[in-house]
Amino acid sequence: MSVPNDRSVPGEAPTDPPSSVRRRILDVLLGVSFFTWLGSVVYPVVRYLLPPEGPALEQRTIRVGEVKDFKKNSGTLFRMGAKPGILICTPSGELRAFLAVCTHLQCTVQYKPDEGVIWCACHNGRYNLQGINISGPPPRPLTPLQVKLKGNEVYVSLA
Repeated sequence: MSVPNDRSVPGEAPTDPPSSVRRRILDVLLGVSFFTWLGSVVYPVVRYLLPPEGPALEQRTIRVGEVKDFKKNSGTLFRMGAKPGILICTPSGELRAFLAVCTHLQCTVQYKPDEGVIWCACHNGRYNLQGINISGPPPRPLTPLQVKLKGNEVYVSLA
C-alpha cells in the first residue's frame, strides 16, 4: 500500500516528487556532457591515426632553388605536391633528392650533417645518403627523386 504524497489531490494520479525530476534532468545533462567530452577526445585521435588522402603528386618537376642556395653538407625540405621532399647537398657538393617520408610510419625525415645520415625522429630510423635504410625500423629505402641542373637552377622530378 502506498502512502499518499502530502501534496497529492484525491482522485489525481500521483506525480513524481520534484527531486526525482531534477535527478532525471541531471542524469541527462551528465550523459550529454560525457558523450560530448568523449567525442572531443576520440575525434582528434581518429583523425590523427587516419589522415585524409591528399592529392597525388600533381607536379612532376619543380624548381627548388639555385645552386648557390645549398651549402655543402646540408639538407633542405621542400614540397613535392602534397608530400615533403628533401634535397641534400653532400659534403662533396653532390645534390641528391628523396621524398622526405619515412617508410616506417610516414614521418618527415631530416638530414643530420654531424652524422652524415638522413634521420627519422619518430623511431630513430636512419638512412644513408643514397636513401638506403641502415638502422631502425624503416623497412624500405626512401623514394629517390631526380635532380636536374638547368644553368644555376636546381629542379627535382619524380624518378
